[in-house]
Amino acid sequence: MTARRCIPWPDKRLQTAAAPVEAITDDIRRVWADMVDTMEAMPGYGLAAPQIGVMLRLAVVDCSTERGKAVLMANPEVLHASAQPRDHDEASPNLPGVSARITRPRAVTVRFLNAQGEMEDRDFVNLWATSVQHQIDHLNGKMYFENLSKMKREMLLRKARKLS
Repeated sequence: MTARRCIPWPDKRLQTAAAPVEAITDDIRRVWADMVDTMEAMPGYGLAAPQIGVMLRLAVVDCSTERGKAVLMANPEVLHASAQPRDHDEASPNLPGVSARITRPRAVTVRFLNAQGEMEDRDFVNLWATSVQHQIDHLNGKMYFENLSKMKREMLLRKARKLS
């Protein structure tokens, strides 16, 4: 398929909740394929459809060492999050050149519509859990830096503006 351009923050689409996916169609599968190509071209561990301007609740995540193991998700939602936290440096191609250490639950159970159109519950841990939560934030119109304190967020955005 095709690697697509990631829209730049503060595009309003990145601040808007995406619409639910009604069914898995060939069009949805094409968007997922483009999302995987885009994620691999960055390279990154995940991508949400709004990052490329598609306002649907679609996400892809691949944290495997060999790659090619992308999990394709429609309408993902966290059913359970562990109490144990995990810190990880997060970034986004929508705001290049900056990153921040974010604390999220170390493990999550997520329900989503899979590529076969079936509802699936899956457990994710460590980097996989971080990436899934990061993508779900995007689907809800939230960027990773919104998890920072106001002061740290302003410093990060100021640095990003200087870089652009």
